[in-house]
Amino acid sequence: MKIRFFALLLLTAMWHPAAQAQSPAPTPSAPLDVAAVDAVVARTLKAFDVPGIAVAVVKDGQVVMAKGYGVSSLATKAPVDANTLFGIASNSKAFTTAALGLLVDEGKLRWDDKVTDYIPEFKLYDPYVTAEFTVRDLLTHRSGLGLGAGDLMQFPDSTDFTVKDVIHNLRYFKPVSSFRSKFDYDNNLYIVAGEVVARISGQPWTEFVEARLLKPLGMSRTATSFARLPDPTNVIDGHGPVDGKVQVIRRDLGTVALPAGGIYSSVNDMSKWALMLLGGPGAPAPLLKPRTQWEIWSPQTILPVGPGPSPYNTHFSAYGLGWFMNDARGYKVLSHTGGEIGMVTKVQLVPELHLGIIVLTNQEEGLAFTAVSAHILDHYLSVTGQDRVQEMLGYRQAGTSKTDKIIAAAWQQVALAQKAAPKKPDYTAYVGRYHDA
Repeated sequence: MKIRFFALLLLTAMWHPAAQAQSPAPTPSAPLDVAAVDAVVARTLKAFDVPGIAVAVVKDGQVVMAKGYGVSSLATKAPVDANTLFGIASNSKAFTTAALGLLVDEGKLRWDDKVTDYIPEFKLYDPYVTAEFTVRDLLTHRSGLGLGAGDLMQFPDSTDFTVKDVIHNLRYFKPVSSFRSKFDYDNNLYIVAGEVVARISGQPWTEFVEARLLKPLGMSRTATSFARLPDPTNVIDGHGPVDGKVQVIRRDLGTVALPAGGIYSSVNDMSKWALMLLGGPGAPAPLLKPRTQWEIWSPQTILPVGPGPSPYNTHFSAYGLGWFMNDARGYKVLSHTGGEIGMVTKVQLVPELHLGIIVLTNQEEGLAFTAVSAHILDHYLSVTGQDRVQEMLGYRQAGTSKTDKIIAAAWQQVALAQKAAPKKPDYTAYVGRYHDA
């Protein structure tokens, strides 16, 4: 299931609108029509069978809107509001890179320091890669490891691996591509990045992030894990389709991968994070030096952009340090998505417009948050005539059709194998003790 999330999140993170005629460059936009956003969210809840969504928009140092929609749980029917807590999952990665950025600003770390300078036992399959691997490499998904390599060490949360085990076991995973040559999304190296924070600061990643990022911003309801929430009374349940029906599913309580995806927050608190990052009049004081923030938001690993024109006139896509980025109508757009059991989220920033869009959901449907965030971005980039809910429904229908064909082919193979199998199979040859490093 976690691997499916990665594919979903990569698709939605790198989604670009369908090709069509170019539109004029954006002009100063009118105030956001919150009622129109309400209508889009209402359609999205119904179209994608999402129990609850929270949305926040910040612009020019102010919170334009912060609202909840639907219910936080199908079990309790409690309403979602702007303080309802969601697992933001991989949007936590930006907090990890910011934590490292604080250490860079203090002169305790450089992005291109070798990981082994801080974690001597760090070792990958290739000795050359181990020797050359930098802190920057931990954050940019270009290690050579395959998509999701080693995630079974943290998922499901019944596994008993520790951070020490994760760091040790990385040496057993064979690369699938050359070092620094290809993007493959990775969570385990963010766990290592969290350990770098701990080794340098003398504090666990959880405590450092809470003390140095969350507390200064007044993100009083936010915590670095579900277990550390100061007030867990207004928290969503995760939901997902089970036997064709969306229902409450068990929360992932794992603690190993927190630097990669452990934070719980609300749209009210995430608005404070976005305002600080965007800066400008009315925003909280920046926590990072401008040069450090610029480095975090600079392209590190190049990603493909589809051919043909788009209403956003996009030319490039890349991954920085904990952020995806692309251009839209001449503006740089920073974004990230997050996927956890029963919940998916999106954060989108346009620094030159001092614009931030946050969408948190309690269902495993990434196209839902894309429909909402794209509608809001369209407004501020003066893109008109788009029905993003309908567009995302089209993507889902195409994806479902493809998935159904793959599943049908797999069951056909099972049926053929069952016919060929002996009626009384002899398992003697398979009995024994097995070990996998």
